[in-house]
Amino acid sequence: MADLKPKSDISFVEVFLCSAFAACFAEFCTIPLDTAKVRLQLQRKILATEGVSLPKYRGLLGTVATIAREEGLAALWKGITAGLHRQFIYGGLRIGLYEPVKTFLVGSDFVGDIPLYQKILAALLTGAMAIVIANPTDLVKVRLQAEGKLPAGVPGRYAGALDAYFTIVRQEGLGALWTGLGPNIARNAIINAAELASYDQVKQTILQIPGFMDSAFTHVLAGLGAGFFAVCIGSPIDVVKSRMMGDSSYKNTLDCFIKTLKNEGFLRFTKVFSRIFGRLGSWNVIMFFDP
Repeated sequence: MADLKPKSDISFVEVFLCSAFAACFAEFCTIPLDTAKVRLQLQRKILATEGVSLPKYRGLLGTVATIAREEGLAALWKGITAGLHRQFIYGGLRIGLYEPVKTFLVGSDFVGDIPLYQKILAALLTGAMAIVIANPTDLVKVRLQAEGKLPAGVPGRYAGALDAYFTIVRQEGLGALWTGLGPNIARNAIINAAELASYDQVKQTILQIPGFMDSAFTHVLAGLGAGFFAVCIGSPIDVVKSRMMGDSSYKNTLDCFIKTLKNEGFLRFTKVFSRIFGRLGSWNVIMFFDP
C-alpha cells in the first residue's frame, strides 16, 4: 500500500480475497478481546446496597475471566459467525478499494510520493463505503456479543447469526439492520483513515532509514504504529457505536454521546486497551498481505 511505484500486477479480486482472509483469521484470533470490549462498553454502573458503584466487569483480563467463568470459554467467541461475515465484507472492501481510490484521486499518471492528505481522503472514503455495506453484520455481531449469562430456562435472544438477521428484519424492519450507521460510518472512516494512511506513511518513513528494507519486520513496525494510533483516535466513537447497536433506548447518536458523558464521564470513552490489543493483532496479520 505504498505510493504509486512499479509493483506486481495484483488484481482487485486478489487483493480483496487476501485482505478478507487475513481479516477473518485475525477476527477469529482476537474476538475474545473484542467481546470483552463490547461488554465493557455496554455495561452500566450498578448500585450496590451501600450505594457504591460496582461494575460487573473490571478491565480487559478481568472481563475475559468473568465471561469464561460464568458463561464458559466458548462465550468469548460469541458473534464469531457475524464477525467473519463483517470482516470478509468490510476487511476485503476497505483494503481492496484503497489503492484504486487513491489512484483515482491523484490520477493514474501521477509520479512521486502521494500527499498524506490524499491517503487520508482515500482511506476515509473506502472505510465509509465498506461499512455502509457491512453494517448489518456489525449490528448482529454486537448484539450477540452483548448477551451475557441468562437465568436457567431463559432462551437467548437469538439462536445464532442467521436467526438474528431474520429476527431483526421481522420484528424491527429491514432498516433496523442499519441501526447505528451514523456513528459506525464516522468510526470506521476515521479508524480506516488513521490505520491505512498512518501505515502507509510510517512504512514510507521507515524505508527511508538506512538499513531498513520492505520486509516483514518493517510491516510489523508500521502495523503496530497504525493500530495503536487508530484505536486511540476511534475509541470514543466506537463506544457510541456499540451502545447504539446494543441498546435501543437512545434516540440518536448525539443523545447516546451526551447521556454516556453525563452519566459515566469522559473516562468511559477512553477505555481502549482491549481494542488496542485486538486491533494490533488484526494488523499484524493483515499487513503481510500488503501488495
